[in-house]
Amino acid sequence: MLGKFFKKPNEEQSDRVPPGQYLTKGFPVLTYGQTPQVNMETWQFKVWGLAKEATFSWSDFMALPQHEFTADFHCVTRWSKLDVKWKGIKVTDFIKLIEIDPKAVHVMEHCYGGYTTNIAMSDLLKEENFFAHTVFDEPLSAEHGGPMRLVVPHIYAWKSAKWINGLEFLDKEELGFWERNGYNSRGEPWAEERYS
Repeated sequence: MLGKFFKKPNEEQSDRVPPGQYLTKGFPVLTYGQTPQVNMETWQFKVWGLAKEATFSWSDFMALPQHEFTADFHCVTRWSKLDVKWKGIKVTDFIKLIEIDPKAVHVMEHCYGGYTTNIAMSDLLKEENFFAHTVFDEPLSAEHGGPMRLVVPHIYAWKSAKWINGLEFLDKEELGFWERNGYNSRGEPWAEERYS
């Protein structure tokens, strides 16, 4: 597989590729279970838990400032893709729309299809994180998490939940799907926090 689909980073790239990772020549799709087919006209995004409950439509998100992002993407299965070009909404812009209880320290990401993953508020609220609806100038396909996914570039990509449709704010850490099934609760690529 190495050579045909993946390659080792060269010296110039080594400071951007975490230990144990290989560069992919494509953009692999890894999904557990079926890929949800989500109608954008009925798509909804909810917030609840230690936040004032609210529901947002696709048009609510599209009314927020739109930005272009270039970010490296690191999968726990040991592949990395550099300079992925996205378009979407900064998490920090969206957060301004909601009222969060100061006791909230963790978040459960919820997705169409029932997938969940946990993230600390301190990781979620970084300026470089965003909700993506476009990748390489094309609408985000269902296989890659469309119509929208969260992208959190500084931790492994399973935290960049595909088909995202809600954030549940919590006063303590609760584990999501992969975390309950042996994955690390945070997923720091540079520390190789793959599994618990």
